Amino acid sequence: MTVFPGARAGKLLCTAALFALSFGVSAAEPLNVYVSLLPMKSFVERVGGAHVRVTVMVGPGQSPATYEPSPRQMAGLSTALAYFRIGVPFENVWMGRIAAARPGLKIVDLRDGIELKPIGSSPSAGATRGAGGPGALDPHVWTAPPLVKVMAARIRDALTELAPARAAAFADGYRRFAADLDALDAQIRAELAERKERTFLVFHPSWGYFARAYGLTQIAIEAEGKEPGPRALATVIDQARRRGTRVVFVQKQFSRNDAKTVASAIGGEVVVIDPLAEDFLANTRAVAAAFARNLR
Repeated sequence: MTVFPGARAGKLLCTAALFALSFGVSAAEPLNVYVSLLPMKSFVERVGGAHVRVTVMVGPGQSPATYEPSPRQMAGLSTALAYFRIGVPFENVWMGRIAAARPGLKIVDLRDGIELKPIGSSPSAGATRGAGGPGALDPHVWTAPPLVKVMAARIRDALTELAPARAAAFADGYRRFAADLDALDAQIRAELAERKERTFLVFHPSWGYFARAYGLTQIAIEAEGKEPGPRALATVIDQARRRGTRVVFVQKQFSRNDAKTVASAIGGEVVVIDPLAEDFLANTRAVAAAFARNLR
């Protein structure tokens, strides 16, 4: 039997439409997907454009370490086609329940293919996801533009599996986003290239992957999700004094009391940077500028 190209294309379109309808959405509707964090929303929207409708679990001002989904969010998952996860603490408790709430839900782990590091470790430490090792693995992979590019490719592939007829649109969205990420990466490297001081002080260790990407080292006040005791705090202050550090970076989702204590002891200041801002490109550009201003 001869299958003409036009007939084959028509068959593929029909298959995609039937696939979408089986999950409760027509071929013309946006794909209903969920993500854990606000930055991930921007990633999926950049790749998927008008073809996706993205719901975020952890909203502005909320912490992914202590977050619990609302009943409304759990109910909304009944129509979701995909969930993009990234390894933040609340997922460890809730992903099983989320999967149970929507049988057949496509769960995409955006960490796959990324070399992970223990949280709070030096930038050189690494581990393949699932390989084990001491300490919890650092979930903050979205802070480094080169890693976001890897995640964007996974988003493109996952969306294409859900809606093959829209593959060209997803490929184009990925190309445009990847180009912006490459430009941001080049800008950050240029801004930090002349800085001899390569160490920065943070309260919560959110920037380890950013540090690894750009040859920096983060020193964290917080350890294993706990505020430091007097001895640990004294050690951090001593390290900062020896290195001549004058700035403590904090994120707005955490208490600033310990950061202020350290800043006062080293004659420095507290600067707020937010790894959970929705506009990833603009926020990361601003964060890199803050590092460049405060590293000698």
